[in-house]
Amino acid sequence: MALDAERGGRTFPGAAALRQTGRLYALAIDVLRNIARRPFQFREFVQQFWFIASVSILPTALVAIPFGGVIALHVGSLTTQIGAQSFTGAASVLAIIQQASPIVTALLIAGAGGSAMCADLGSRTIREEIDAMEVLGVSPVQRLIVPRVLAAMGVAVFLNGMVSVVGVCGGYFFNVVLQDGTPGAYLASFSALAQLPDLVISEIKALIFGFVAGVVAAYRGLNPAAGPKGVGDAVNQSVVITFLLLFVLNFVLTTVYLQLVPPKGM
Repeated sequence: MALDAERGGRTFPGAAALRQTGRLYALAIDVLRNIARRPFQFREFVQQFWFIASVSILPTALVAIPFGGVIALHVGSLTTQIGAQSFTGAASVLAIIQQASPIVTALLIAGAGGSAMCADLGSRTIREEIDAMEVLGVSPVQRLIVPRVLAAMGVAVFLNGMVSVVGVCGGYFFNVVLQDGTPGAYLASFSALAQLPDLVISEIKALIFGFVAGVVAAYRGLNPAAGPKGVGDAVNQSVVITFLLLFVLNFVLTTVYLQLVPPKGM
């Protein structure tokens, strides 16, 4: 009976996906549990923080400029059609801060830093270094994964602030220079409708997205198929899975935020 149940579990549609999801969730819980465990690998954390920041800062800044410009141009065109040019600044800046900034930051963290993290852990796994650490009584989660996940979270928070500033400046330039917008109206509408929770939810999103990107990269790095091709496939899978989870989480967080924090009126 046990054998039949096991065979049935193996052939059940979606059983493998459910197992992978459960293992990913278990790794996330294990990471949270080991954050407070001592000794903390501070040197590893600093090295990973600098590495992720060094490979993510320039691409993130370069992506933020056209991203903010595109949002400002579309919003400016729409407000011009309905005769509400004075609200261009508020609409474009809030869209950049609440939505575009954390998404852009997380995508670059996952694509640049997360892929490198996954490749590093994957190469250690196929060389059986992770197994050797476990035999020696060293926790791979505490020694390798926790510093990397915390580094991804820290870099995501700092990069989110940079993307917000660069995106807002890019949107201001495109709206004022290309669409003949009024600088005073652009800034006045933003200050009239924006509020501090808008920035807070943006940073919270970046923190959660950084955690997700780090955990997914670590999980795929710890579970690659055999051989170098398996590591490459794991890197590709980590980026795709992270992208999908980020958009789902962004929808959930935005929905909760809009229900809990009422919009500011004129």
